[in-house]
Amino acid sequence: MIRSTAVPPFEMRLIQRGARLRRSPYFEATQRYGCRAYTVYNHMFLPSYYDDPVKEYWHLLEHVTLWDVSVERQVEITGPDAFRFTNQLTTRDLSRCRVGGGRYALITAEDGGIINDPVLLRLGENHFWLALADSDVLLWAKAVAMRAEMRVEIREPDVSPLQVQGPKSKAVMQVLFGDRVLDLAYYNFFEAALDGIPVVVTRTGWTGEVGYEIYLRDGSRGVELWNRIMEAGAPHNIRPTGPSDIRRVEAGLLNYGADMTLDHNPYEVGLDRLVELNKDGEFIGRDALRQIKAKGVARKLVGIEIQSDPLDLNETAWPVTSEGARIGTVTSALYSPRLRRNIGYAMVPVAYAGVGTTLQLETPLGPAKATVVTMPFVDPKKEIPKS
Repeated sequence: MIRSTAVPPFEMRLIQRGARLRRSPYFEATQRYGCRAYTVYNHMFLPSYYDDPVKEYWHLLEHVTLWDVSVERQVEITGPDAFRFTNQLTTRDLSRCRVGGGRYALITAEDGGIINDPVLLRLGENHFWLALADSDVLLWAKAVAMRAEMRVEIREPDVSPLQVQGPKSKAVMQVLFGDRVLDLAYYNFFEAALDGIPVVVTRTGWTGEVGYEIYLRDGSRGVELWNRIMEAGAPHNIRPTGPSDIRRVEAGLLNYGADMTLDHNPYEVGLDRLVELNKDGEFIGRDALRQIKAKGVARKLVGIEIQSDPLDLNETAWPVTSEGARIGTVTSALYSPRLRRNIGYAMVPVAYAGVGTTLQLETPLGPAKATVVTMPFVDPKKEIPKS
């Protein structure tokens, strides 16, 4: 067992009052392995870290890690009209998503604002899961269904994902599920039973590394599944960690609620490729997004390199200024140990979005200069996670 002996398990009463916030099926295991901090995500506790986040980052790059991400709550859509309804809910063209396949998807409001950016899985012709970022899509979907006059059932199923990530993840998954994982393509999945535990295995993750997610379909067996994965991973130096913000920023992955919100549209945050305006059938926000694309946007999310001593992950949106006036915000920023520089994202007017533009920032370490650069910062063609 890998756990910190110097630090006791995190005292949950520091952030919990009553039973309103839910604990995952793996919560007992995260405590046993010495989780040192949690955050709240989709009304649940998300483990933040077990050790120094930089040490966890290097372990992810060199070995294999296990994350409890059951906070990625599912919205399940079934019924005779489930395909038509789900296709209306998202900007992606689901006619090109076969059963057994998935998509990184966007759900937009009528004005084109981003409601969520889930991973979508198609389990049947009329059976979909939306693995959610931190916003209440279940309520949105139910409200849309009330007006849609379609035969659908929308619910939150008993499904709780774990992520197995890192260069040795494929070897661990092969021990658990056999050679079939070797042929599993990026954003595809299969259903399986591991020692009788029902799961769905996907080739996805939030790292930019080789990785998988295991979606548990029976919450009563969470600790059992956790232990089985840790046993299989022991020869490969597996350890539980929290999600790595360093690695996801290097990979150009966005964090809903920080880098994009309901106030942003896909064209502002560089997710144009997820908007399929010409697909058959209407989707919510289509007219607005057509107009936005035709007119162009006034602001853009850009990659930046910051000239400063090493910065911790920002806990607030830092100001971007010009001649003393605030013109934008830094949405995510931190120090990359591998690149040996501070990197991040900033939302700025398009006049300041060109590569090479110099920006002025206010950081906790004082004023700093930043330069707009291309992103992702590492592996722009995503050759690593597809390998």
